[in-house]
Amino acid sequence: MPDAVDLDLVRQILPSTRFGSGVREIKAPMALDIKGFEGMLVRNPEDADEWGIFYNSAASLERRRFTIAHELGHFVLHRNRQQRFSCDKESIYSGIDTILDIEREADDFASNLLMPGDLLREWISKQIDLRVLSAIAKRFQVSFEALCIRFIKFTPERAILIYWDNGYAKYVWRSQSAIKSRANIRRMSDPAEPPPGTLAADASITQEWDGIDMSAARWCPGEARHMSLREFKHSYSARERVFTLLLLESAEPHSWDRSWQDEESFDSFDRFVTNGQLPVR
Repeated sequence: MPDAVDLDLVRQILPSTRFGSGVREIKAPMALDIKGFEGMLVRNPEDADEWGIFYNSAASLERRRFTIAHELGHFVLHRNRQQRFSCDKESIYSGIDTILDIEREADDFASNLLMPGDLLREWISKQIDLRVLSAIAKRFQVSFEALCIRFIKFTPERAILIYWDNGYAKYVWRSQSAIKSRANIRRMSDPAEPPPGTLAADASITQEWDGIDMSAARWCPGEARHMSLREFKHSYSARERVFTLLLLESAEPHSWDRSWQDEESFDSFDRFVTNGQLPVR
């Protein structure tokens, strides 16, 4: 698939670049079956010039690709700090606030490598629904979850993505325009539950990929009554995991809100590309 980065080629050429200085070889990734394990980068204790990557044997192809890209991020960015990186699911593209900085940096590297921003911006310039996002995920050979999170970072729209675990919000991601306009979901409990009258709160509706229009105030208490949003819903097969995507009507940013500036960063992979190393597709 031409739009999917060839990770095997990236792995092979890295040692010959300045980003792999002092390393002779990164061994081909190998599967491991260890409970709670998602991925690992380790230096060969008997050969300091050789590194290896391991991944969860039960992971899907898309998940394996992200894990391998994440470990390549550790290799490029962090290998001089330590000789072993062991990563669980919470460390790899969870979006959780408490993960270590190096895990977040490796996540940024992986998402930029697998889902280049220039292509993504082009593909999301059309009208968005979950079918469009699913098609983009397939082109990149990444999980639907990873693509949706990436979409939130790059969309110019006011967008909010919520991951529900057994009826409670586990993660919430907001686009920059949503942050600037102070759009946030209503929290009537801690952890948050879906507001009444929404698709997320209706257990009889498992999928809504085209979206349903409603008042934005139903989800976001700071929104004026005349403002609208479109709610999308995707439930995984076991139904305890649900994604909600909210696309809000455009609004002017609040000039006094500066919190969004803390969330803008120059990605680790951006530095990688700026220094002259381009992704291989």
